[in-house]
Amino acid sequence: METVGRIAGVSQVTVSRALNDPKKVSAATLKRIQDAIELTGYVPNMVAGALASRRSQLIAALVPSITNVIYSDLMQNFIDVIRGSGYHVLMAETGFSQDEEQAVLSTMLSRRPDGILLTGIHHSPGCKRMLLGAGIPVVEVWDMTENPLDVCIGFSHIKAGEEVAKYAVSCGYEHALIISAGDERALRRKNSFAAQFDQLTGNAPTEVLYETGATIERGRNGLTTGIELGFKNGIVMCSSDLLAHGVLIEAQSRGLRVPEDIAAIGFGNQNFAPFTLPALSTVEVNRTHLGKQAAEALVARINNQPLSKNSIDIGFEIIARAST
Repeated sequence: METVGRIAGVSQVTVSRALNDPKKVSAATLKRIQDAIELTGYVPNMVAGALASRRSQLIAALVPSITNVIYSDLMQNFIDVIRGSGYHVLMAETGFSQDEEQAVLSTMLSRRPDGILLTGIHHSPGCKRMLLGAGIPVVEVWDMTENPLDVCIGFSHIKAGEEVAKYAVSCGYEHALIISAGDERALRRKNSFAAQFDQLTGNAPTEVLYETGATIERGRNGLTTGIELGFKNGIVMCSSDLLAHGVLIEAQSRGLRVPEDIAAIGFGNQNFAPFTLPALSTVEVNRTHLGKQAAEALVARINNQPLSKNSIDIGFEIIARAST
């Protein structure tokens, strides 16, 4: 800062004032200081500044996966709004582990962010203690609860599973195979689908579960395993579009007609879903709307603006296509 001041022809105090509250210096002085900063490559210590101003202009965002298009779409729209509000986003991947989420959160909080975005509503006790101790706004996304840590924006995974089961039965399917990844939100959809389908048809679905994430390969292998377990015809309910895409490929390789012999429905309405053969039925959650809502709610909370409610249900929609 001393070097910047010397180059700009101002005191170190003026440099500090320009960095922390630019409105307090003239436009000409601010321009000289900015030119000096660019010349020297000086990066202000914003963490130190945050200790005094209580604002770091940083938002920490924790997501399970940065490669899954469901989360990347959500984050892109979240970041667009956050950036427009004068903040920057520090994003980290946690997998689907509460322990990893707690470790990442501890690191993020050391940077003193002004707000936190978390995925889901289930967190470790240690994670909750840190968030309560930090006393900063928190938005939980992709799930619903009446008792969020601060604000939650999402939808009911249990209701989504139930509605898919009702849709399957309305299409005339009396038997079902479930192929699901092992994360807790996918399992909630799986369990509610299975219970509702069994109640409506009297036939408990066959289940194939994977502890890790969804891939096309696991979709193909899941259908193979389901057939080996006795599934012959009906609907295949998948926890993601990737798994469902694998089911369609495996069905084609076996000469099975879709939807005449088996049907398939995914989750997420990824970009490829309308273009599979046949086009994939799926459950859509408006990720653009979710990302924007989360960002707007977090900025409002940071600025102490009131929200009409702290639990916002954006709902979901079953997209019926040729695969069912």
